[in-house]
Amino acid sequence: MALLSVAPLAPRWCVHKSLVTSSKVKVVRRTISTSIRMCRITTESGEGVQRRIANHHSNLWDDNFIQSLSTPYGAISYHESAQKLIAEVKEMINSISLKDGELITPSNDLLMRLSIVDSIERLGIDRHFKSEIKSALDYVYSYWNEKGIGWGRDSVVADLNSTALGLRTLRLHGYPVSSDVLQHFKEQKGQFACSAIQTEGEIRSVLNLFRASQIAFPGEKVMEEAEVFSTIYLKEAILKLPVCGLSREISYVLEYGWHINLPRLEARNYIDVFGQDPIYLTPNMKTQKLLELAKLEFNMFHSLQQQELKLLSRWWKDSGFSQMTFPRHRHVEYYTLASCIDSEPQHSSFRLGFAKIFHLATVLDDIYDTFGTMDELELFTAAVKRWHPSATEWLPEYMKGVYMVLYETVNEMAREAEKSQGRDTLNYARNALEAYIDASMKEAKWIFSGFLPTFEEYLDNGKVSFGYSIGTLQPILTLGIPFPHHILQEIDFPSRLNDVACSILRLKGDIHTYQAERSRGEKSSCISCYMEENPESTEEDAINHINSMVDKLLKELNWEYLRPDSNVPITSKKHAFDILRTFYHLYKYRDGFSVANYEIKNLVMTTVIEPVPL
Repeated sequence: MALLSVAPLAPRWCVHKSLVTSSKVKVVRRTISTSIRMCRITTESGEGVQRRIANHHSNLWDDNFIQSLSTPYGAISYHESAQKLIAEVKEMINSISLKDGELITPSNDLLMRLSIVDSIERLGIDRHFKSEIKSALDYVYSYWNEKGIGWGRDSVVADLNSTALGLRTLRLHGYPVSSDVLQHFKEQKGQFACSAIQTEGEIRSVLNLFRASQIAFPGEKVMEEAEVFSTIYLKEAILKLPVCGLSREISYVLEYGWHINLPRLEARNYIDVFGQDPIYLTPNMKTQKLLELAKLEFNMFHSLQQQELKLLSRWWKDSGFSQMTFPRHRHVEYYTLASCIDSEPQHSSFRLGFAKIFHLATVLDDIYDTFGTMDELELFTAAVKRWHPSATEWLPEYMKGVYMVLYETVNEMAREAEKSQGRDTLNYARNALEAYIDASMKEAKWIFSGFLPTFEEYLDNGKVSFGYSIGTLQPILTLGIPFPHHILQEIDFPSRLNDVACSILRLKGDIHTYQAERSRGEKSSCISCYMEENPESTEEDAINHINSMVDKLLKELNWEYLRPDSNVPITSKKHAFDILRTFYHLYKYRDGFSVANYEIKNLVMTTVIEPVPL
């Protein structure tokens, strides 16, 4: 019986004898939840090799299906239409900026500018209007004061909607704005003021207050109060609203907030919302031009996505990964995440590199956590540090293929990065990879020995073994953005931004994976280590404690990313921050790495496979 077999070989893969000979198999099954069932399988082969595997579901995206995808939106006519629309929108924005008129007046010009910027960014077309956005925000900031702003430059009283939207937008663009402005919208009792009857205008104001509260810095109590108040208010409001653009917008914002939100997913949702209910703008301001451009941009990038996805799927198949049955195959899902945070056409190397590196990291994770024996893992660890094709000589056959694909991919990305950075960056990549392998090796030793480390020791190691650093570093070096050494030090390990991001992902990930991992005999997790050090605590106590840690770390992450006193521009940190958002998104409902056939499958369909109706 060959339950633990590898399918017929692609040219570059060989199968270890222990995987194809007749075996006596013992299976112990435990139901972990309604969404995942894990198996611990021990195989006793003629060579005496014992292995554990997780019963992960198979690849969801057949290569034949991927290669069959087609779209008309790559045609030159669509690009010509988009360029015409871009010019018309620029003209519209510039006309607003140059003079007052019937629609833009001294009594509403601040809110109108903020609304235009907000809509352009949420529709996913902001890359075309960088200078226009900066001009608009410079104008708004010139009227910003300790009480916030009103609708327009002549407004005598500050307005919650304008101030909340301004606080959020200006802070995201690096302007030094204080959350203390929100104190002026409280009643004498210290509570945020609201009317007995919820009007549409007030609901929109509270919605923007909630959005602003998501980018709180450490110690900003008023932002915490704003989040609590606005969450309760909006949940009550949505129960009374009919199904409309506003209700859909509220539902989306409450579900995804900021850290879980992905720009392309937001654009897809906001295209529908904007079409139903243009916010703040009027038909006379040619809002339809924004919507037409957003749809065209979405679909033209959709065409590029299909081309890139075909290349990635062919790489996955030709490299032999399709022949391996024990690891998780998530290359399409990783590509989707990359394209959800970067839709710049010229950044193909980033998207494809992201997908390849994280897919390889997932295969390595499955080897170190479950499939590999200690002897094999020690050999592979030594081979990675040697970094030469001859290092495969002593590896088991299935590892030889993995090693060579890893070796070639990392070297290829280093060559690509050299074009952007003007220097050899391979050592950066190798150092990150060796740290990841060492951390994975330490966890493997804990698994095989049954050792339970302290919470601090586990987290320090787990921050590295998550793989965020190796998957972030090389892809961002291909972007064409200069990353001199001092900037890399600010975004790569062991910088505070990187450390906080890795901590968040390890803590949040363990909440969703510890039960499945425990069923496979993996004793160590944040939950188990915390409970060992706090014997009186329950699993619920441990999870609550860890969620509290994550909440504090998210505020610190906001600060490290957006701090106005940093000598590293936000644009240099953006991709590192957005990569965290992709994985935080994966953990919203479950372990999206292992169980990708629910929300993540839907994400692939709505942001990669399906175009938006024009």
